[in-house]
Amino acid sequence: MNLYVGNLPWSSTEEELENHFSQHGAVNAVRIITEGRSGRSKGFGFVEMETSEAGNAAIEALDGKDYQGRDLKVNEAKPRD
Repeated sequence: MNLYVGNLPWSSTEEELENHFSQHGAVNAVRIITEGRSGRSKGFGFVEMETSEAGNAAIEALDGKDYQGRDLKVNEAKPRD
C-alpha cells in the first residue's frame, strides 16, 4: 500500500521516516520528494508499506500526529494518471 505523507519537516530523512513508519508494519520503500536544483525537501513524500493492513495501521496511528514538531498528513496515495 502506497501512502502519501505530507507536512514533513524540511530536515526529515528517508531513513528517519522509514524507522517511524516501521513501528506499524514492514516498509518496502520511502521517498521524500525534493526540488530538482537545490535538492531541498518539498515537505512531502511517499511510504510504501508491505501490506494494506500495515498501511491502514500507519494511517490510523500517524495521521494528524506530531512528528519532529509538525502534524503529519498521512493517507493512501492516489494512483498516478
